Amino acid sequence: MTVVTSRTAIPTTLLGAEEWRARRDAHRGAVDDLIGPYLAARRRGARHPVIDFLFTYYSSRPAHVLRWHPGYGVVLADGEEFLSLRGYERVDAGVAVGESWRRSRVGALTAAADLLRATAARPSRLGCFGLHEWAMVYRSDDTRHDVPLRLGRAGTDAVVESMPLRCTHFDAFRFFTDPARPRNETELSRITQIDHEQPGCLHATMDLYRFCFTLAPLIPSELTLECFALALRARDLDMRASPYDLTDLGYAPVPVETPAGRAEYVREQSTISEHGTRLRSRLLDLCTELVDRTHTRDGRRLPRAVTDE
Repeated sequence: MTVVTSRTAIPTTLLGAEEWRARRDAHRGAVDDLIGPYLAARRRGARHPVIDFLFTYYSSRPAHVLRWHPGYGVVLADGEEFLSLRGYERVDAGVAVGESWRRSRVGALTAAADLLRATAARPSRLGCFGLHEWAMVYRSDDTRHDVPLRLGRAGTDAVVESMPLRCTHFDAFRFFTDPARPRNETELSRITQIDHEQPGCLHATMDLYRFCFTLAPLIPSELTLECFALALRARDLDMRASPYDLTDLGYAPVPVETPAGRAEYVREQSTISEHGTRLRSRLLDLCTELVDRTHTRDGRRLPRAVTDE
């Protein structure tokens, strides 16, 4: 590996073919260790009410996790196979994510950085107890998954009515049933999303994976996989604390209708939040550096009026 000094905080790294292929293969092995059995079952047409969410809801594909990207600023010797993927181009020493691609994604990078920064600036709120999943079936004959409700219809409604709803994540709130929405302490909207996101929210943590794969190939796959693994852990807690009975799939419930269950939820939520805070900081730093590269020339920061020409 050779590191070449760059004009920004992002260095240019040259990886020899043997080294980057080893990293690529190690990455695929790590994904297989994490979700290999699930992927095999998925190829056979099986559905999974917990893990599917990370692909169906986010309009993601297993390829987004399996495919290795070195990230912006890395040149791959003998990397011609990457030229068939979006964002890559030939450079002097090999193949790399192109500068033109980075420039085309500055808007998305800026929006991601703004939301990540706003979220990181707030303290974690740990008192929602995962009731968003309960609010999605409140006083409704429809459920979002083809599995039974652990407490039945009346029992599920009673839990929602026994505790306040404190959801801060619009992409969960928008699936609340009509009777549940007025019960939430805040009326959420897409426009005000940036005003309410906070790092204790499991869905805000899962969204770190979404940022990574939508910004690929600018983001190194090592970070994407870390965010995916944490999203998987958050989704696990999300569904174990939900009103659904998933014991046949091996998911022990976190009974948030009880004091012990709520305490267990907060303990796990806190651990996930702390890990998410570290990953959010890394992702925010990277997005900020990628945006700031547009506003520098020969190591000097330029006025926006110059860089926006």
